[in-house]
Amino acid sequence: MKTSGDLKQFLRSVDGKGYPAYKGAKGEYRFPDYVLSVDHVQGDPFASPSRISIHVDGKRAGFPPASYDTDYKRTALSDHLLRQFGESLKPYEFQAKGSGKSGLLAVSRPGQEILERTGCKINKTDGSLILRLEVGFPANGRSIRSEELIKILFDFLPSCAAEICFYHSYSDGKKRQIEEVRKLAEDQQFLRSQLTELGLAAFVANGAILPRKSGISEEPMKKAVPFLSPSAMEVEISLPNKGRIKGMGIPKGITLIVGGGYHGKSTLLKALEKGVYNHISGDGREFVVTESSAVKLRAEDGRSVKKVDISAFINNLPDHRDTVRFSTEDASGSTSQAAGLVEAIESGAKVFLIDEDTSATNFMIRDRLMQQVVSRDREPITPFVERIRALYEQKGISTILVAGSSGAYFHPADRVIQMDAYVPVEITSFAKEAAEAYGEGIFPLPLPEINLSRVPLALETGGKEERSKTKVLGRDSFKIGHEVVDLRYVEQIADVEQVAALGFLLQYAGARLINRKKTLVQVVDELEHMVRTEGLDVLGEKGYLPVNLALPRRQEIFAAFNRCRSLTF
Repeated sequence: MKTSGDLKQFLRSVDGKGYPAYKGAKGEYRFPDYVLSVDHVQGDPFASPSRISIHVDGKRAGFPPASYDTDYKRTALSDHLLRQFGESLKPYEFQAKGSGKSGLLAVSRPGQEILERTGCKINKTDGSLILRLEVGFPANGRSIRSEELIKILFDFLPSCAAEICFYHSYSDGKKRQIEEVRKLAEDQQFLRSQLTELGLAAFVANGAILPRKSGISEEPMKKAVPFLSPSAMEVEISLPNKGRIKGMGIPKGITLIVGGGYHGKSTLLKALEKGVYNHISGDGREFVVTESSAVKLRAEDGRSVKKVDISAFINNLPDHRDTVRFSTEDASGSTSQAAGLVEAIESGAKVFLIDEDTSATNFMIRDRLMQQVVSRDREPITPFVERIRALYEQKGISTILVAGSSGAYFHPADRVIQMDAYVPVEITSFAKEAAEAYGEGIFPLPLPEINLSRVPLALETGGKEERSKTKVLGRDSFKIGHEVVDLRYVEQIADVEQVAALGFLLQYAGARLINRKKTLVQVVDELEHMVRTEGLDVLGEKGYLPVNLALPRRQEIFAAFNRCRSLTF
């Protein structure tokens, strides 16, 4: 392996030359305490930045094994170190001067959720550490300014690495932070395990701060009303480190959240949506946890649907279209929501999260007056309210539903929570009495067998002979080959790096896994197994990833496949 001295000598030899001469820097170099790898060199100072990585041996890094000996603790420690590394780089950003992106220093910028990322990777076996970052190699115009890059690689980065990568150099205060990260991860994991033990679909701790700072900020709102469980739904759980906490346990089954406008119904539901992820200390939702497979369902007009069995909800269409293998390039509100529900079952979801405001009304309910005017034999839609009980009793799928205008769901609900000025009140008995006085409820129907064995035939943008390119187009979509996959309404995606990972996962599946024999479930199973055993790095060519990735859930992988119009069944 080359040494740091070799790198410095090379950089000085190309000073003032044309920018392409930087390409010769690619490779690995032994520095005193770590290996620096130049993984990719940008084509010019205005192009996407170069990518480098710092590799630290586990013994040198020296973090306590108890802080990374399980997947969830390893993810939490990696997240913490990545955030700290980003902070340590800030004073050095653009201190190396030049044209275009010269002097840029950037790492992943995590939000409030704790996700497995390629930006920082810790080996669970030996504690070795990898940090990945983008660097704008300096130039004057398109002429190399190697002394400026030497500043970055030999002054700035070693200083940041010394501050973050070596536990023995930590102050007592920084060591306590590592310990607190471990304790929180253990408590969050234990709390998730208790959902199953206690028969809960979700838990919201007393004192949690659910409202967010603004529509564009996921930070907690200042002076927000702390959450307080209704006494009838309060559950006490003893955590390994924090000790006893109390909060609202939402049992499995059918839960209705009601209340006036602006009283916190959707705020509670949004907290439950993101409760499938762990959150950092200070977020306010550290102990808001939802069953990990929970899926937010909604209407999604205009999306494509491929061979989905929606016959349990939509059948006998006037144009005689097949709803057992239903396909369309322009779904309506009701067909898109029916398809989304069946696709969620296919993904293994055990909890549905639904907001009446983003649902198709005719998919959700048909009141008695409408049933009298339009007879059942003239209506192809079997509304969700008639299947909701069977979904739980036959499939074990719970539903948490926000309703503000229809009382139809009072009849099948197991419990009813009213949000009153952000304070939850349990009103099940009152709601049931009112529903009974109002009249006969909607008769629940059994759930017929649903075909969940779709076999993908081809993903046109993938192939064994030619590697297609993926490009992230923000939080809402990615491009694979020539197609844009629209994820605007996949509301539980927490980070743009998850979108990037979805692009790579689809490309990998199209090139290597889809073979006209495996079902979509089997394809996703293989993707998950591969990432679990080899990490997200396996998605790169020869270990190189052009962008940082964050691990999406199984449910979002299915959602991306289902919105890829070039995927055929």
